[in-house]
Amino acid sequence: MNGVWEQRWHPLRREWVIVAAHRQDRPWLGETVAATPKPLPVHDPNCTFCPGNTRVSGARNPAYTGVFVFDNDRPCAGPDAPRDLASPPGIYRNQPANGLARVVCFSPRHDLTLARMAVPEIDAVLACWQQQYRDLGGRDGIAHVLIFENKGDVVGVSNPHPHGQIYATNFVFTTIANEVAAGREHFAAHRRALWEDIVATEVVDGRRLIAGNADAVAFVPYFARYAYETFVGPRRAVPSIADLTDDERRALAAVLHEVLVRFDNLWRLSFPYVMALHNAPTDGHDHAGFGFHIEFHPPLRKPGLLKYLAGPEIGGGSFLADTAPEDKAAELRAVPAVHYENGSS
Repeated sequence: MNGVWEQRWHPLRREWVIVAAHRQDRPWLGETVAATPKPLPVHDPNCTFCPGNTRVSGARNPAYTGVFVFDNDRPCAGPDAPRDLASPPGIYRNQPANGLARVVCFSPRHDLTLARMAVPEIDAVLACWQQQYRDLGGRDGIAHVLIFENKGDVVGVSNPHPHGQIYATNFVFTTIANEVAAGREHFAAHRRALWEDIVATEVVDGRRLIAGNADAVAFVPYFARYAYETFVGPRRAVPSIADLTDDERRALAAVLHEVLVRFDNLWRLSFPYVMALHNAPTDGHDHAGFGFHIEFHPPLRKPGLLKYLAGPEIGGGSFLADTAPEDKAAELRAVPAVHYENGSS
């Protein structure tokens, strides 16, 4: 049986993933997640992100018609973080969490998701992310720009309006710091970017590919931790989304769109996930060996059934994958690339 009692090396995180795919079909008497869709209006008068509505800060949104960006009214880091912090006891340390946080509304329509937007609309979101990375990353004291989207009630999203967030901070988030170190080590040893070698390996193998064109590719990685975990990125290694050419960005938008549609078509529901853009830090160091890409971490391993993090992950610190990446990629390839709400069978 494929993917049973196997350890696979995750080169970006530099850790082992335990694959035990036979556990996917074990008896389950625990909690499940309701998958009943909730119809949403085109405009919700109570939504703080919809055009013309008032946000919690008291500011009123303009009547925007495309992508809309504003400073988060409840940011995780601020430009005026207190500097007179009390020193913690003993060996502990602290420091101010300086930075900026922004919200990116993908569309004025409250009832849309990225999966149901057209490729040019997704490309407009990518172009916005490019501009935000350049703007925020070019500011003094900003070491990292984290761009992400939390989608679905099961991942704790606070507002269903299609949106993502940006955290521009004076520190580098740990996952990216680990990727920087892994990429630097690989580049020093091979004079090639780690991302390009990952892409080349996946393309040659072929079993885990989901979508692709001349400039971009999507796949469930060999070392996937979550069921349906998917990487989307350019074939050429670049440090950040801002380094993509216009043609590469449009190609990425097309592949991203196909992945999102296949997600929804898998179980004919609005597929939940955490999506994060893995961009190089903006700390002034050389990140030539870093490979920008987008990662999707879907929380469901079956319809209505979450991948719970428990003993191995929280207690042991090693991830246990309940599915084989090859099987999950095949499932995604088998569904249509036209959204079921737009006429796919």
